[in-house]
Amino acid sequence: MRMNEKYSCLPDEDKGIHIINIRAIEDIGYVQHESTLLNSLSRNPDADCKYGLYFRDGKRKVDYILVYHYKKSSVGRTLARRIHHNDSSARSNKQDQPLPGKGVHLEMENEPHVDYHEDDKRFRREEYEGNLMEAGLELERDEDTKIHGVGFVKIHAPWNVLCREAEFLKLKMPTKKMYEINQTHGLLKKINSVIQKITEPIQPKVAEHKPQTVKRLSYPFSREKQHLFDLSDRDSFFDSKTRSTIVYEILKRTTCTKAKYSMGITSLLANGVYSAAYPLHDGDYEGENVEPNDRKLLCEEWASYGVFYKYQPIDLVRKYFGEKIGLYFAWLGVYTQMLIPASIVGIIVFLYGCATVDENIPSMEMCDQRNNITMCPLCDRTCSYWKMSSACATARASHLFDNPATVFFSVFMALWAATFMEHWKRKQMRLNYRWDLTGFEEEEDHPRAEYEAKVLEKSLRREYKHKETDKEKLTWKDRFPAYFTNFVGILFMVGLTFAIVFGVIIYRISTAAALAISSTPSGRSSVRVTVTATAVIINLVVIIILDEVYGCIARWLTQIEVPKTDKNFEERLIFKAFLLKFVNAYTPIFYVAFFKGRFVGRPGDYVYIFHSFRMEECAPGGCLMELCIQLSIIMLGKQLIQNNLFEIGIPKMKKFIRYMKLKRRRSLDHEEHVKKKQRYEVDYNLEPFAGLTPEYMEMIIQFGFVTLFVASFPLAPLFALLNNIIEIRLDAKKFVTELRRPVAVRAKDIGIWYNILRGIGKLAVIINAFVISFTSDFIPRLVYLYMYSENGTMHGFVNHTLSSFNVSDFQAGTAPNDPMDLGYEVQICRYKDYREPPWSENKYDISKDFWAVLAARLAFVIVFQNLVMFMSDFVDWIIPDIPKDISQQIHKEKVLMVEVFMREEQGKLQMLETWKDKDTKKGENCNSHSPRLSKSHSGSLSSCHSYPVDV
Repeated sequence: MRMNEKYSCLPDEDKGIHIINIRAIEDIGYVQHESTLLNSLSRNPDADCKYGLYFRDGKRKVDYILVYHYKKSSVGRTLARRIHHNDSSARSNKQDQPLPGKGVHLEMENEPHVDYHEDDKRFRREEYEGNLMEAGLELERDEDTKIHGVGFVKIHAPWNVLCREAEFLKLKMPTKKMYEINQTHGLLKKINSVIQKITEPIQPKVAEHKPQTVKRLSYPFSREKQHLFDLSDRDSFFDSKTRSTIVYEILKRTTCTKAKYSMGITSLLANGVYSAAYPLHDGDYEGENVEPNDRKLLCEEWASYGVFYKYQPIDLVRKYFGEKIGLYFAWLGVYTQMLIPASIVGIIVFLYGCATVDENIPSMEMCDQRNNITMCPLCDRTCSYWKMSSACATARASHLFDNPATVFFSVFMALWAATFMEHWKRKQMRLNYRWDLTGFEEEEDHPRAEYEAKVLEKSLRREYKHKETDKEKLTWKDRFPAYFTNFVGILFMVGLTFAIVFGVIIYRISTAAALAISSTPSGRSSVRVTVTATAVIINLVVIIILDEVYGCIARWLTQIEVPKTDKNFEERLIFKAFLLKFVNAYTPIFYVAFFKGRFVGRPGDYVYIFHSFRMEECAPGGCLMELCIQLSIIMLGKQLIQNNLFEIGIPKMKKFIRYMKLKRRRSLDHEEHVKKKQRYEVDYNLEPFAGLTPEYMEMIIQFGFVTLFVASFPLAPLFALLNNIIEIRLDAKKFVTELRRPVAVRAKDIGIWYNILRGIGKLAVIINAFVISFTSDFIPRLVYLYMYSENGTMHGFVNHTLSSFNVSDFQAGTAPNDPMDLGYEVQICRYKDYREPPWSENKYDISKDFWAVLAARLAFVIVFQNLVMFMSDFVDWIIPDIPKDISQQIHKEKVLMVEVFMREEQGKLQMLETWKDKDTKKGENCNSHSPRLSKSHSGSLSSCHSYPVDV
């Protein structure tokens, strides 16, 4: 056997055993060496390889798995044909040799039917795997699994490949140098120690979460400076997260060129050449004899509802899943912690409303039956006159959320949002320091497979027409049809949302009219509550359905744009999905808050839809109570149904369906049922990781519910807090037990989500200003109190907000069918508006009181918005983005790194000087032993001139 061959097979008599020698690439600059991949000869090798965590030799760790589907019928003949056909090509011969491991052996005598599509996939796999081996990776195939028709390729990255890629990726690795972290002194130290003792029961029992007093100095890995790093244990120097990241980078840039165009792993997955690619979990998370591993520790200390009161082990999460997922859970933890003070203040505001409801003069006047205020009908013909005191319950309930304390709470929540953003920036900097991400800059990612295919198609078309071979790229002209489709599609989806909300409005109006026909007084009194509740439930169902539809449409619209990189794709997808879901979730709430009851008209001149449906009015106590009901049902319904039930139920259902399919395929062979599954088989049955966009999206929408309309629902932070306590453990359990292990991605921030959060925080100030001034009765009460009240109290406020109408001015066919329903003849009825009375010269015109209240409302919006914006910016300015101790530690690291390199340079200089001194001493010794030196001085000079050549 020649030593320059990379692949070789043993003779035919040693069937089942294949040996492949892999040599490092020469042009990278590595010392050439050969390593062999051996199939284990033991009868039960599964225990040696820890059931799939290692190669069959039990020594090399499996860093990544490629999964493919195959058909046994066409393997033998086609592979033989291709090996024979490509016998003249050395490269093709190398790639057509089978990988080591348990596979399907060739039987030349069989003549099966040829499936050219499957053969083409296998041909691409052979070339791609050959290129992976040329890149230095070691592979082993296993087709003898419990899942029939599914093959697995195990990938291992040897030490030299890990070093090479770590240097290419500029991975910061810990050096031998350790330094002490600056500790607090004096009073702060005592306070910190007291806090640590108090919070010790709620700290997770993991080593990574303990406070550190020393830290290793980190430096981008370099093969030339390996002496700086602690390489005493090479097996653990690169952890499993880093190893899988390195292998994935090689998989992305390795191409398959024989199939007419270049293909990376993403394109191979999209075309079905491989069905899955994923790193392995560290092991099992439950069982009696399970070896300790990070996954099991995470399951016990993080992904369990029993530890809901504990802090998250964020450092261990980052160690296992990578920085990007670690940052998501860290952000979710900070957000949940910040909801605690907001919830407490919200509860206090709500309790203040409960305590003062009996002292609220407007609601007392509305409930006083002695006032005998007769209100105009709520609908034409079928509705009759009604007493204002019948809306007593609604008025009292409105005070729980519409009181002076809600204004304070709106200001508080605006400042809370600004403080939360600043607190997260500081926390993010601490994590960047702890995770050695300071100075990390995201490099441009590899082009997506779809982008490369589109560019190739364009270049082939250009080459065919103009015979030009310049490198092409997609311009705005190429993307113009996609941009136009995006614009039209988004407009259509927004219009569809508006149309659905409009349909619900028609439902409310028609249902209210139908229920008003009811002859029972109890039925007439509960019309408004019934209509509101059923309409909100319809809105909730529509929102949940459209959320899923809009998510798919946003992905499709982004795909036809063909973004160049995965980062561009993710950002555009997030923007479209957020825009559509934001409109979908908040349009019904915006309608109730700002449009309902604004365009009703007046008795005798109502505004009609389709000439038959009269626009609905707000309740006598205002629309704020209805806005509160709408907001609470939609928020709680989305959290309970969409976020929790869907996240629990759908993965469980998919897992069950996948299990049933595999069970149907599985052979009834008893031996296979007894055999324990390999790790990669178990992980293959898990749900693939679909990204963090859905997780962030539901939290961002919730953040909008908490901040945008908090003036109408002070308990929103409390419900968000309760949901998030469950959400953290639910997401943790899903990542640890339900999903395949995702590829670790380095990131130093949460990306575009931070800008969306800032935008929502700014928008919340404006919306709350309008809710307080236009939706609630806060401004009309102030205007009445300081301009119209005779005794400086709120007595007479209700009568001041009601206008009078002469029932003889009803349009023909709109008067009540039963005008004597209240037992007496009504001549004047009241309605809520600021208009001139019927006995005035300009009857039913807008009165001057309306303009006074409108001016006060607009003035409040301007003052509130500018004041709160200024206070938010002041909070942003006064809190530094980088904590002082972290900036000092970063500076200390830079100084220590300079000292290390200066010491290294001084060591080199001292070594050179030592060598020079040795050379000089050798020369002097040679001169001192010469016989000429003892005779005369001239002789010594002659010897000094004659001996340097020998020295």
